[in-house]
Amino acid sequence: MTGAPRGPVPKKDAERRRRNKATDGGDSIEVQIVNLDEVLAGEVEIPAADSKWHPIARQFYDSLASSGQAIWLEPSDWSVAYILAESLSRDLNPQPIGINEETGKPVMATVPLKGSSLSAYLKAFSALLVTEGDRRRLRIELERQKRIDEAAEGGKVVDIVQARADLFKKQG
Repeated sequence: MTGAPRGPVPKKDAERRRRNKATDGGDSIEVQIVNLDEVLAGEVEIPAADSKWHPIARQFYDSLASSGQAIWLEPSDWSVAYILAESLSRDLNPQPIGINEETGKPVMATVPLKGSSLSAYLKAFSALLVTEGDRRRLRIELERQKRIDEAAEGGKVVDIVQARADLFKKQG
């Protein structure tokens, strides 16, 4: 996986009013929409998470396997994810902050994550397409049709475009 392009997060394909011309002379830039209900993660063997990892690092790693972008992750990507989870676990677990003068043993404490470390993690997560913004920059949209259908049956879906239009009519 290569890093996602920078810049603002594009709108979802359904929210676009116009289509930009492709730079290669084609009609428009195609968005790849993947229905997650129809796709399985494939034949790539996912390394097991380390049981000693910090709970947050383990949650991150385990969430990748059940996320839609897992269909694009190759063994090398899983190795990167494993290294990230290992490093994140080390940063989140208690670290030596000094030496006890009486016993000579290290003093351990939980240290807040450094800003530079967080920045490096976020950049690496971007390369694994962890967030919706990362995926949309590459014109990949993940849908969970079952969730959409369940929400529609429960009457919980609100057409945000219509709601905004109604709101502006009332104000205008």
